[in-house]
Amino acid sequence: MTKKLWGSRFPKKTSVLTDRFTSSISFDKRLAKYDILGSIAHAKMLARKKIIPEKDARAIVKGLNVILKDFKNGKFKFDARAEDIHSNIQEVLFKKIGSAAHKLHTARSRNDQIVLDVKMYIKDEIDNLLGLITSLEASILKFAKGNPRIIIPGYTHLQVAQCVLLAHHLLAYIESLERDKERLRSCKERTDQMPLGSCALSGTGLAIDRNFVKKELGFAELTQNSIDSVSDRDFIIELLADLAIVSVHLSRMSEDLILWSTKEFNFIDLDFSFCTGSSIMPHKKNPDVLELIRGSAGKIQGNLSNVLILMKGLPLSYNRDLQLDKPPLFDTIDTVGDILEIFVELFKNIRVKKEVIAEKLVDESLFSVDIVEYLIKKGVSYRDAHDIVGRMVRDCLDKGRKISSLSARELKNYSKKLAPDVKKILNAWASVNLKTSYGGTSPRLVERQLAVWDRHLRGVYGYTTPRRCVR
Repeated sequence: MTKKLWGSRFPKKTSVLTDRFTSSISFDKRLAKYDILGSIAHAKMLARKKIIPEKDARAIVKGLNVILKDFKNGKFKFDARAEDIHSNIQEVLFKKIGSAAHKLHTARSRNDQIVLDVKMYIKDEIDNLLGLITSLEASILKFAKGNPRIIIPGYTHLQVAQCVLLAHHLLAYIESLERDKERLRSCKERTDQMPLGSCALSGTGLAIDRNFVKKELGFAELTQNSIDSVSDRDFIIELLADLAIVSVHLSRMSEDLILWSTKEFNFIDLDFSFCTGSSIMPHKKNPDVLELIRGSAGKIQGNLSNVLILMKGLPLSYNRDLQLDKPPLFDTIDTVGDILEIFVELFKNIRVKKEVIAEKLVDESLFSVDIVEYLIKKGVSYRDAHDIVGRMVRDCLDKGRKISSLSARELKNYSKKLAPDVKKILNAWASVNLKTSYGGTSPRLVERQLAVWDRHLRGVYGYTTPRRCVR
C-alpha cells in the first residue's frame, strides 16, 4: 500500500475502514496529469531558489516526465489502496528515483496542491466545453441554413401563437448557447489564479517564487490570500452554476424536439440512431436519448446544490469535506460534454416534415396579431383593434369559419377600417414578412442573422470539435 505522507506522526495504523472511507483515488485519479505538471513546475522552482539541490530537482523532473508519459500511454497503474492521487504519484516517484523524491513536497501542502490540480483541470475542461458548444452552434446553424424557408407555428403556453421561421427558432438556441459560452469564459478568468505556495493555509517561510510557478503553468495571476486559496471552492460552484444553466438550455431544446417528433405535432422525424423501441409495442420509436438529456438536467442541478450545501457550513480554512467537491464536478462536466456531443450529431440527422407543417399553417388564428396591426396602421387604437379582432375570432374561428371567407360587408360590420385587402395578410409568408422589427422573424432579417452567425462562428471559434479530456 502507498505510504501515507503523514504516517510518521501516528503510533498505529489507521483502520481499514478509515482507509476505505477516506480514500479519494477512485475519483481524483483523473487529476494525475495536472498533479504531475504542477509537481514538475514546483521542483524546478525549488532548485531555482536553491531550496533543494539542482541534481535532486533534475531527478525529480526526469522521473515525473516518465510517469507523465506512462499516464498518457495508459501504462500508469493507479494504486487503488492509495489515499489520493498525490500520495500515489509520490510513491511511484520514490520507487523510480529514490530518496530525492522526498524533497518534492518541500514548501507545499496537499491543501494547495489539490486546488492547483482542480484549477488546471477546470481551465482545460472549460476550453473543451467551449469548443463543444461552438460545434453544437455550428450544427444548429447548418440545420437552420438548410431549412431557410420553413415556417412553423410558434407557441406560447403550448398554444398556437404566431408564425415564425424555423430558422428563427433555431437561432434562439444559438443565442442562449452563446451566453453560456460568455459565462464559461468569465468563470475561467476567475479560476485562472495560481494557488501553489499557499501551503496548508499560512504560506511558507522558505524563499519560494510563486511567480515562476505561475508562468510555468500558464496561469494569469496569483491568488492573494493563502487562507482563501486553500479553503474556498467558489470557482467550482461558479462552473457548476454555469453548467446548470447550460443544462437548462439543453433540456429545453430536448423538450422542443420531443414535442415536435410526436404524432400530435409531427414537425420532424428524428433519426433512428438517436431513438429506441419498446419491448412490448413493436411500432414505437421513442426519443429516449432526448428524454435522458432532459432528465440529466435535474442531476446537474443537484450537483450544484450538492457543493453549495457542502460549502455553506465550513469554517476557514481547509476541511476534509472539500474532498467531496470533485465527484459532482467531474460528473457534471462529463454529463454536459456527453450531451453536447450527442446534440452535435443529432442535429445533423433531423428530417423536417415540410408538408405536415404546411397543413398546420392554415389556422387563421396565427394571423390575429397581423390583423390588429393592420388596423393600428389605419389609425385604430390598440385597445379597439384588439377588441375588434377578438370579436372576429369569437364569431368566426371559434365556430369553424375562416376570417378570409368574410365578405366586404361583413368585414365592415366589425370595423369601417377593415377592407378586403386584409385577406392578403392571412397567410404564413405575409405574416413573417411583416415582422420587420430588429430581431424579428422576417426572412430578410433571419437571413442576415444566419450570415452574421456564420461569420462569427467561423471567424472567432472555427467549427472543429475539440478532443475530450481523458477521464
